[in-house]
Amino acid sequence: MAEQRVVVVGGGLAGLAATMKLTELGTPVDLVSLTPVKRSHSVCAQGGINSCNDQTRQLGDSEWKHFDDTVYGGDFLQNQPPVKEMAYWGPKIIDLMDRLGVTFNRTQEGFLDRRRFGGTLYKRTAFAGATTGQQLLYALDEQVRRREAEGMVRKFEFWDFLSPITDASGRCVGIVAQDMVSMQIRSFPADAVIVASGGCGLLYGRSTMSVFCNGSAASRCMQAGAKYGNPEFIQVHPTAIPGADKLRLMSESARGEGGRVWVPRKAQDSRPPKSIPESERYYFLEERYPKYGNLVPRDIATREIFNICVNEGLSVEAGRMCVYLDLTHIQRTELDRKLGGILDIYEKFQGVDPRDVPMKIFPAVHYSMGGLWVGYSKSGDGGLVAGHPQNQMTNLPGLYAIGECDYQYHGANRLGANSLLSCIFSGLFVAPCVRTWIQNQSKSAHELPASIMQNAINAQEIRHKELLGSTGGENPYLIHQELGDALTRAATVVRNNQQLESAYEKVSELQQRAKACSLSDSGSWTNQNVIFTKALQDMFPIAKSILRGAQLRDECRGAHFKPDFSMPSLSEEEPAARRAEAERWCDRFEENNRRFLKSTIATVSDEEPQISYEDVDTSLIPPRPRLYGLVGAEVIEQVWKERVTSPQTTA
Repeated sequence: MAEQRVVVVGGGLAGLAATMKLTELGTPVDLVSLTPVKRSHSVCAQGGINSCNDQTRQLGDSEWKHFDDTVYGGDFLQNQPPVKEMAYWGPKIIDLMDRLGVTFNRTQEGFLDRRRFGGTLYKRTAFAGATTGQQLLYALDEQVRRREAEGMVRKFEFWDFLSPITDASGRCVGIVAQDMVSMQIRSFPADAVIVASGGCGLLYGRSTMSVFCNGSAASRCMQAGAKYGNPEFIQVHPTAIPGADKLRLMSESARGEGGRVWVPRKAQDSRPPKSIPESERYYFLEERYPKYGNLVPRDIATREIFNICVNEGLSVEAGRMCVYLDLTHIQRTELDRKLGGILDIYEKFQGVDPRDVPMKIFPAVHYSMGGLWVGYSKSGDGGLVAGHPQNQMTNLPGLYAIGECDYQYHGANRLGANSLLSCIFSGLFVAPCVRTWIQNQSKSAHELPASIMQNAINAQEIRHKELLGSTGGENPYLIHQELGDALTRAATVVRNNQQLESAYEKVSELQQRAKACSLSDSGSWTNQNVIFTKALQDMFPIAKSILRGAQLRDECRGAHFKPDFSMPSLSEEEPAARRAEAERWCDRFEENNRRFLKSTIATVSDEEPQISYEDVDTSLIPPRPRLYGLVGAEVIEQVWKERVTSPQTTA
């Protein structure tokens, strides 16, 4: 048999972790990246990486509680075995990255320092200042460079993934990609392909994601037959700097280190923020969520900030929506040591030192919980079977997905600092699974007829030439602007079916207009215009899946919030009436779970998303009401506990 080889698409944390582990196991890798590896979007991650640790164990924490917080924060929409496995790998991953040289912050005693992130009551988050993603990426990059020097890795930077290649049986046997400098289109035969291409923030026009996070790789897999899970679940981060060009993240670590979110109680109070007395400040997250305070899960913090500005009219400024994120009560030396990276970003783009003046922030599109559907093999203890080839494999045999572009780990809402963990975990865990897969194949992809590869190349060359020759059409960048505006208005913080339907019609119209784009550059060398136009055309399958999935999901779950279907606080005061109201609340919760505690599965047929649903494995932790800050939560919780322990009484 010819030499077995794997293609990894994407050079971020997930792709590098998979590459490092595969080569460690003796499998050569072709690493294909849209950008230089060290410029992958993972470098933008700021706050930290989660795991249970020795300090939190002394307070009663455990890997199981990390697992529980993750599925509770995700509103139980995850299959639980992969999440359990990830949580139990967490401490080992932190130890590994520490040994690889990541410059984690440490206490004066030399132990790894930790901070608290949203959705948990423990300090689980290890961090390297406010540039954790960059430090993790650089450590993995060093290991991949070592393997590259040994000849185990061939790196293809500035290459755009165009399509997976499948043989007659439907097995993925390679990819087609394009050199973004020479514009050459070529094939990469592979016995397995791992897609680790990140999120799809550019669909929304402006987001906290890098501008090359356009979702095109996942969309191209989807158009080749791969299923896409939970597209409608898009995380809107509560704290970002609004900007005309893009939205810049202000990490949750700012709140984890004691930052406080507030607005003046008087609308658009013109006084300098530091001169406003404490009694005239509204610390709305602390007042409404006393248990979690400023560290409620992201979906809840986002909705509260949105509500304060839009519905209650308490935005700090009259001309734009924003609230204060205040760090000025913390010592400058502490801020520089733990948050210097993000504070410098704010000062650079806003011209104000956030150590002296509270920051002005507002929510921004940040992360895609949904992504390519992937499978798993459940072990006897409720985790995953190590090395099983089905782990992280899409429904296309031999095509795997890891990192943000898969749907596996975060359900309806991701907890802060779980993204870096899920990326590194899925990359490390998938490698032995891929190796098992390729060892079980009777014929290497390199032994297949050359016509399979050539036909795939020909199809992409035809598309490329047609785009270069297109004249008389519209500007693709203006169409993209309209797409981002339509999605931002209809499918971010608050959603309703009428707006979603109107947006779907608009996006369908834009899809037809995008087919006839005219390019301002028809050159055959480093043509960014044609690369962008291809990506634009490939945004529509995911964009339409987001809108259709959101329209069909008539409930509120995590980041998906429809006011018409919200579960309100209790209003009755008299104990018996309040108890009866809680019973009705739980009845509705059970019925809602019966209908919607399912993963959305999207496929594409004739340019239209086809939506189906798949049951979620909740066998380890039974679903329960998500009650952060809800008035009457204690009564609802009591009723629910009684139902769980005595199910016969609920007949």
